[in-house]
Amino acid sequence: MKYCSDCGASVTLRIPPGDTLPRHVCPSCGTIHYQNPKVVVGAIPEWGERILLCRRAIEPRHGFWTLPAGFMENAESTAEAAARETLEEACARIEVGDLFTLISVPHINQVHIVYRARLLDLEFGPGEESLEVALFEEKDIPWDDIAFRTIALTLRHYFEDRRRGSFGTHNASIALPPMATIP
Repeated sequence: MKYCSDCGASVTLRIPPGDTLPRHVCPSCGTIHYQNPKVVVGAIPEWGERILLCRRAIEPRHGFWTLPAGFMENAESTAEAAARETLEEACARIEVGDLFTLISVPHINQVHIVYRARLLDLEFGPGEESLEVALFEEKDIPWDDIAFRTIALTLRHYFEDRRRGSFGTHNASIALPPMATIP
């Protein structure tokens, strides 16, 4: 951040009085600009023994498979975000169920939330951000082509819970991969 969104003056990075972290502060109007993690919300759309996955038509990870998910918008609940993202990416209508995973991804300042969901019908197809959409049984999941570690972890928990016959809520944190650097 270079300029104050309130008055347009140049901002400085410093620790404001009473705080413990550096913030962008406007020396002209005094506004403190807090930058907080982004929330990514998605769903595991279920139809019998199969789940719906989308193959990404956008970066990052173009061409890889994921659950329908995306950034939460202002003025919506996390469940509403899951339903909206599923409709946008897979043209699928869902009934949002229980919270399934809550995964912190601190090195990219994100929190990923995924709900279990029930597909309301079999009318689905690729939205603008998807190349294709398909239902998969566990044995057919393209594990080597899953776009994100949070999605792979969510799917592993899902299939483990399903085999056990009892679904829980899973909370995790994904660290920066070894030898990786943040661009």
